[in-house]
Amino acid sequence: MAPSGFRRTGLEWFSSLPACLLLLAVVLFSTSSDIHNQMLRGGEQLWSGYYKLRMDPAKPECDANRDIEAAVAEEMAREAPADDPMAALLGTVEKDPADVRLAIERSVADCRSAHASYESLQGQLTAGVKAYRAVELFVADLIAFGLSAQRYILVILVMLCAVTATLTRHHIAMRAMETRLDYTVSLTLQTIANAMLLGSSLIFRQSTLASSTAVSGEELLLHNFWIIGFGCLTLASLYRLFRVPDGLSAGGSLGQAFLSVPLYTVMCLISGTYFAMIGHSSGIGIYLGKMMELADMFLNVGLYVWVGMMLKQTRLATLVFNVFRPWRMPPELLAVVAVLVAAVPTAYTGASGIFVIAAGAVIYSELRAAGARRHLALAATAMSGSLGVVLRPCLLVVVIAYLNREVTTDELFGWGIWVFVLTATMFSLVAVTVNRQSQFNLAPVTDAMPASVLALRPLVPYVLVIIAVVLFYRLALDVKMDEFSAPRLLPVIMLAILVYEHFSRKRRQDDTAGDTEYQGLETSIRGATNDTTAEIGALLLLLGLSVSIGGVIERSHIMEAFPQAFDSAWSAMLLMVVILVILGMIMDAFGAVILVTATVATIAYSSGIHPVHFWMVTLVAFELGYLSPPVALNHLLTRQVVGEAEVLAAQQEGGTFYQRHERIIMPLIAMGISLVLVAFVPLLFYAN
Repeated sequence: MAPSGFRRTGLEWFSSLPACLLLLAVVLFSTSSDIHNQMLRGGEQLWSGYYKLRMDPAKPECDANRDIEAAVAEEMAREAPADDPMAALLGTVEKDPADVRLAIERSVADCRSAHASYESLQGQLTAGVKAYRAVELFVADLIAFGLSAQRYILVILVMLCAVTATLTRHHIAMRAMETRLDYTVSLTLQTIANAMLLGSSLIFRQSTLASSTAVSGEELLLHNFWIIGFGCLTLASLYRLFRVPDGLSAGGSLGQAFLSVPLYTVMCLISGTYFAMIGHSSGIGIYLGKMMELADMFLNVGLYVWVGMMLKQTRLATLVFNVFRPWRMPPELLAVVAVLVAAVPTAYTGASGIFVIAAGAVIYSELRAAGARRHLALAATAMSGSLGVVLRPCLLVVVIAYLNREVTTDELFGWGIWVFVLTATMFSLVAVTVNRQSQFNLAPVTDAMPASVLALRPLVPYVLVIIAVVLFYRLALDVKMDEFSAPRLLPVIMLAILVYEHFSRKRRQDDTAGDTEYQGLETSIRGATNDTTAEIGALLLLLGLSVSIGGVIERSHIMEAFPQAFDSAWSAMLLMVVILVILGMIMDAFGAVILVTATVATIAYSSGIHPVHFWMVTLVAFELGYLSPPVALNHLLTRQVVGEAEVLAAQQEGGTFYQRHERIIMPLIAMGISLVLVAFVPLLFYAN
């Protein structure tokens, strides 16, 4: 019988396992550059001038024992060629024997020096140097291969995960498929959209080959990967269309069925139709190809999703809530604490949606267990990923600084702290004042404090594991934890935490037989990767089509209808706020940043809005957009992780208009007020 660790489903063998290997390869390739830097430094410390020993020295071809007298005589006897145009122009010039001798003596001296250097290097090429050099050059080749393979890894990862999301019905939509009509409409439109993606990629490949510019083998291979991927995606949706699952009810309305269509499908149909109408059928393929220009960024998104899913497999979130449980906080205050505490992991998981997917279910269940009403728990879960996007080392801020030379990460993160304080204060005030339904009867400090301190003890080993990994990278590889190294450090940290939990929980399981829910390290990593695969497919495909929608906005010249500069920064800011919130409602964050950089940002700068101020407004406006109907991406992700039943149960609860829609209205009030303050208060100090 096969070991339990190898009992995988077919989807795990052909989807999750390859995705896990690809993500590990990304971590390995990115870490290998740090290892290589240290190897070069180590080689220089062990063998002075190691950089000269990295290649076998070439033996000089000159003669170090050349007879100087004979060489001088030979040179003096040599006449200029008859057909030398310079000689005909300048006339005959007598050679000075002293100058000839000096030149030959210098060449002989240089030759002897080259031979001496060659002999010295040959003497230093010991067996130890050659062995060390072989390893160092292998790592260098690995880095070069990793850099060249980034684009291919990204394409394979996106298409592999997109097919998985299609087969598992995991794409992000306004509502879940509940009836057969929902299923038929959704899968039919998915198939059409996927076929449109395939056709656009084929046309893009043909137009590239037909152009006068030579196409490299790497570019052609990339085209083929896209075509094969979209072909598989089309077949997957077609298979799903005719393989109707059990459990779907009959009936349904066409309007609700259209809400079950994934957002990426809607974006694809809109952009594909537009590009076809203007005679630019390869448009979607071209804009998806632009993802390759930022392949490392999109791979980091995949790593952050994996980190979030591994976080979901740990007990960290539950242990953190245990610290606050002894205080017997009212649900409203506990919701505030949950959102504030979630800001830090949100910053380290790259974007708000990723954290909602990773920890949303735990936050919701803990708030419900503490007595929070469904609407309050749903609102807090949706907002749990909103406040930390302005804190270091959030990937979104790094992307903004990468695309815009007018700002730096230090400037954005420096002001981001103050924006975080503002948004946290606004949410806290709204949560504890509007629709408060409980009394603030906290437990006595004398009772709560000792229990809370005691609850901190299980967290200490986790902190030590994190510190150990960070110190290893700092001391061994000279890599400090920051926004640039976080994507490659965080997966290692989470893997180390899972290893720690494996041994600690296994020991506890052996001692008490009480931790029966724990299935082992391999199962935890496999579960995290299974979740990751579907989420990466849903998120990155949505992100790619967001870039395509950005292309529609760019090519339709909508932005040219607006003035390219305003006389008043106040008027410009008002327009910016409206545009940015709308973009946040219809586009993914990374795709929206690319579009804003190319269009809206230049108008803001020309109108006298400070770049740092503009991007702080952009981040808050995006978060408000993710919480705003009709799309409300963070609410869609919340529903995806807590389950459709909980959302439906919340919608059936009675009360006032605010109470019936609290999960939507509360975040809008908090982030709306914050956006107004962030957008217009700074103008009082620098605008004309």
